[in-house]
Amino acid sequence: MIPASSLPADTAPPAPLRPVVLPPPPARGDELGAVGRRALVGGVLAAHLVGAWALMQVDAVRSAVAQAVPVLMVDMIAPPEPAKPPPPPPPAPPQRVAPTPAPVIAAAPSPTPAPAAFVAPPPEPTPPAPVNVAPAPPAPPAVAPAPPAPAGPRQIAPSAVRYVKLPELNFPALAKRARESGTVVLRITVDAEGRLKAATVQRSSGFASIDQAALSDIRSARFAPYMEDGKPVEWQTLAPLAYEL
Repeated sequence: MIPASSLPADTAPPAPLRPVVLPPPPARGDELGAVGRRALVGGVLAAHLVGAWALMQVDAVRSAVAQAVPVLMVDMIAPPEPAKPPPPPPPAPPQRVAPTPAPVIAAAPSPTPAPAAFVAPPPEPTPPAPVNVAPAPPAPPAVAPAPPAPAGPRQIAPSAVRYVKLPELNFPALAKRARESGTVVLRITVDAEGRLKAATVQRSSGFASIDQAALSDIRSARFAPYMEDGKPVEWQTLAPLAYEL
């Protein structure tokens, strides 16, 4: 700036400088104008239509759209209003009904009695001839039931036999000289008091002399009574006797 003292007296000082204010830039939306905005909207719609047409070319999309369109159309169409029922007809005027006359009850005419007819009594039936029936034969006398068979001796195991005295075995001399030996199995029956009642050869030793010796030696044995339910009973078992050299 030029100082004021250097200027001449008749010279006025220059006016101060004012800042220049620029107008604000136009808005971005206003750059296109009305024509540009319409063109932009039309391009976007065209792009959407082309995309929708491309999707319609796919069979799966086409079938899905076909199934969805009827439902949408049904939902958008409002159901018709139900028809209003017609107004009821006016009531008919009451009709007068003539009173029914009371029935006249007349007495029935008395029937004329018919003449009595003569009816002959039926003939008496002839009594049947007597039939001679032979008397029934007398019933046979009742047969008395047979007495129950006596129960057999109680079968016990050889290990259950209790000896009061064991049998004395006498080896036959002839069998010893002939070098014969073996075991004889006897079936013995003992009474309730423990005495030998019977003895038979159940299995032979293979030598007659040894079998006879066993039948004789078993009679020297004495047995303890066999108790069943607290009572002595007759019993039977197998008794093996061995004759070895």
